[in-house]
Amino acid sequence: MDTAIANDLDQDLAALKAKAADYGARHKVIEKVEWPQGMRLAVNFTADFDTMLLRRLLNEPPQQLAKGEFGGRVGIWRLIDLFDSHNIKATIFTPGRICELYPDSLRAAARSGHEIADHMWEHRVPKEPELERDHLRKTIEAIEKTVGRKPVGTRSNHSRELLLEHGYVYMSEDSMDHQPSWLSAPDGAKPILNLPFHYAIDDAMFFSFAWLGSDNSAQRMMDPDHVEEIWWRMFEQCYRDGGYMNICMHPFVSGRALRIAMLDRLINRMKALPGVWFPTCEQVARHIIGAR
Repeated sequence: MDTAIANDLDQDLAALKAKAADYGARHKVIEKVEWPQGMRLAVNFTADFDTMLLRRLLNEPPQQLAKGEFGGRVGIWRLIDLFDSHNIKATIFTPGRICELYPDSLRAAARSGHEIADHMWEHRVPKEPELERDHLRKTIEAIEKTVGRKPVGTRSNHSRELLLEHGYVYMSEDSMDHQPSWLSAPDGAKPILNLPFHYAIDDAMFFSFAWLGSDNSAQRMMDPDHVEEIWWRMFEQCYRDGGYMNICMHPFVSGRALRIAMLDRLINRMKALPGVWFPTCEQVARHIIGAR
């Protein structure tokens, strides 16, 4: 092998190893969590209540934006009713702008004991540090004004240091593992808890017709019964292993009647097994932090 090529490969390998070591130092998976009252599995039902804010930023046509309006006017209420009927406490990740558009639904969710968490100001995190800080501040203020309580968790890539500065105790964005983990500085300082979710349990991956300007080959409109079986198999595996599961929904996607019916069946199947806990993300985070 040419000496120059070998040297380049050695340098690339050294760089990859350094990156891996840095990543490992900042991400610490919690191998085993003891849940309250001997529960075997914690299942977080989460909803990203963005109602097409990203599509608004991309200036997409009214026909697409109408899907988001359905989520705010109909879908979110159906999800609240579904969770209430099962006595499940969900976490609703909410952009600050949504507090201006659909405050009544957020207040109703909070009254039912659901957690209202942060999902950015307008469904994006600015690259400019001062603008990022301003967006986070406005989101916190909007949620507190709407439901009377500041958020303590986020589904975003806001900087860890900024989140901790504002009293956040968890995030649910990084999907590096199937178990909760600590995200920290390279020396282990200033950790924040991450509650992972994965796109394999995200409704938008299965029911996203005309998703973000995608072409025909990327359209997805799957049979809800088929998705139910996929998610049930995922649940079965998590249940066998014990631990954690985070299901991500969107009111404009899962709020459709046939998908609400599918979720109702899925929840009934989950509840039929002993030792399944359905808390909010904050409840999971507080439990893990308290047991640390």
